[in-house]
Amino acid sequence: MRRVWEELGLPGLVDVHTHFMPGNVLRKVWAYFDDLGEGVWPITYRDDEDSRAERLRSFGVRRFTSLFYPHRPGMARWLNGWAADFAGRNPDCLRSATFYPEPDAADYTAEAVADGARVFKAHLQVGAYDPRDPHLDRVWGVLAESGTPVVVHCGSGPYPGRFTGPGPFAEVLRRHPALTAVVAHAGAPEYSAFLDLAEQYERVHLDTTMAFTDYIERDAPFPREELPRLRAIGDRVLLGTDYPNIPYPYIDQLRALTRLGLGRDWLRAVMHDNGARLFDLPPERM
Repeated sequence: MRRVWEELGLPGLVDVHTHFMPGNVLRKVWAYFDDLGEGVWPITYRDDEDSRAERLRSFGVRRFTSLFYPHRPGMARWLNGWAADFAGRNPDCLRSATFYPEPDAADYTAEAVADGARVFKAHLQVGAYDPRDPHLDRVWGVLAESGTPVVVHCGSGPYPGRFTGPGPFAEVLRRHPALTAVVAHAGAPEYSAFLDLAEQYERVHLDTTMAFTDYIERDAPFPREELPRLRAIGDRVLLGTDYPNIPYPYIDQLRALTRLGLGRDWLRAVMHDNGARLFDLPPERM
C-alpha cells in the first residue's frame, strides 16, 4: 500500500472523500448496501470507528474527511455537531459539515464555517433534493464567499435520482461561479458533461472516488478518449475513495489511478499535492 505513494516521493495521501458518521447513521448506510443482496456491495472495512481511523493512517493518509449527509430536515445541524467533536478527537480529519434545504440552512452553514468547518458534503441522490431550492441559494453563496470546498454527489451513479445529472448543478454554478465544488465520483456516469463543467469553471474539481476501479468500470466505464482532458485538469483532480464503504480493498483505488497512464506528475498531484494545496496543509517530509 505505502509503496505506491512512497515511490512517487510523496509524504502520504490526502483523501477528500471518506466517511465517518454517528454509529446509528453508519449502520443504516451499511444496511442499505447489505439489502442490495449478497455479494453486490460488501463493506470491506466494517469495524469500529477508532480501528477505521487508525487503518487509514496505516495506509499513509495524512488528511481525510468525515463526510455525511442528511435525508430529512433537522438532521444537518446535529450531524455538524457530531463532526466537530469527531474532528476534535482526530485532528488529522478535515472538519466536515453538511446542509439540507430548510429555512435555517444558511444560518447553520455560516455558523459551521465560522466555527472551523473545512469541507461540506451535499448528496443530491440520497437527500433527494433540488440543489436549486431557494433555501440553498444563500448556502451556496456562503460557501462561495468563504472559499470552503463542498463535495457534491451530483452524478447519476450508482442509481439516478430526480435531481442528479449535470443539469441541476450546472444551474447552481451559473449563479455561483466562484463556488469551490468537488464533483464526487468524477461525475459518474456523466463523466464528459462534468469535465465540461470543470473546464468552464476554474474552481470546479473532480474526485476519483470509485472511478476507474474494476468494480465501477463494469457498469460505468470512463471513456478512454477523455483521458487527455482529465490530464489537462490534473491540478483539480483529487483523491477520493469512499472508505470504509467500498466493496474492495483501499489499494484498488490507487492501482486504478496508476493504470490510467497519465504520468508521475499527475499521480503526485492527485494523490497528495492538489488536496494539500486546496486545504492549505503544512509541508511534511517523507
